[in-house]
Amino acid sequence: MLTYTQIDPIALQIGPIAVHWYGLTYLAAFGLFMLLGNLRLRHQPFASITGPGAWSRKDVEDILFLGVMGVVLGGRLGYCLFYKPGYYLSHPLEILYVWQGGMSFHGGFLGVIAAMCWFAHSRRKPFWQVMDFVAPCVPTGLAAGRVGNYINGELWGRFASPDLPWGMVFPQSGSMLPRHPSQVYQFLLEGLLLFVILWLYARKDRPERRVAAVFSIGYGVMRFIAEYFRQPDDFLGLLAFNMSMGQWLCVPMVLFGVWLYASAKPRGR
Repeated sequence: MLTYTQIDPIALQIGPIAVHWYGLTYLAAFGLFMLLGNLRLRHQPFASITGPGAWSRKDVEDILFLGVMGVVLGGRLGYCLFYKPGYYLSHPLEILYVWQGGMSFHGGFLGVIAAMCWFAHSRRKPFWQVMDFVAPCVPTGLAAGRVGNYINGELWGRFASPDLPWGMVFPQSGSMLPRHPSQVYQFLLEGLLLFVILWLYARKDRPERRVAAVFSIGYGVMRFIAEYFRQPDDFLGLLAFNMSMGQWLCVPMVLFGVWLYASAKPRGR
């Protein structure tokens, strides 16, 4: 088995100014989104749209800005509502204490949907066309976030068999028993594998909604699987049917994706 090597969360410090690795992973996520978004402009149907509804680099920049706002606001509110509603109802001002940690992907997902609604309305673009554009550009950002989780030595996995070659001891967990490096699992599943699937699928012109549907189904399924290896939150533990909160939040996401895929119609109808 392996032992987690403590990594200094500060990548660079000059006087009172500190640059954290976690912040750098966010910058990497934003840079990857811009790169992939501009490549996405060459895919159909976006490359062939002309006139007032044409797509441009400025659209990618605006989507990134609004998406970041949706992730931060939705992720924080989602964590407060999904994971600790009682506590934050009693301490509402602490909802603003983002430096204390506490973000939810599923809340961020809803926040991005709201942000894309605003973008589609303001630019007079079809909402599902916007979602289909965005979906393949997201998984690399999720992968970057998991790298940040690993560097911070957080969100470690459940106990693993001592025979597991890549089982890892996380001393900061309070135990010297090997665990699954669930951050790595999620990096590979929700990040790299989902990106490859979506990018290859989205390279061809698909019925509107289908690309967004594949993201919803793919992320939901892969996160559901990864949760079997990730240590549940101490204050929640496992819920009904021995499923974690993350798994329960993935269920409607997958069902929504299935409905979305089935309801898609050929473009133009």
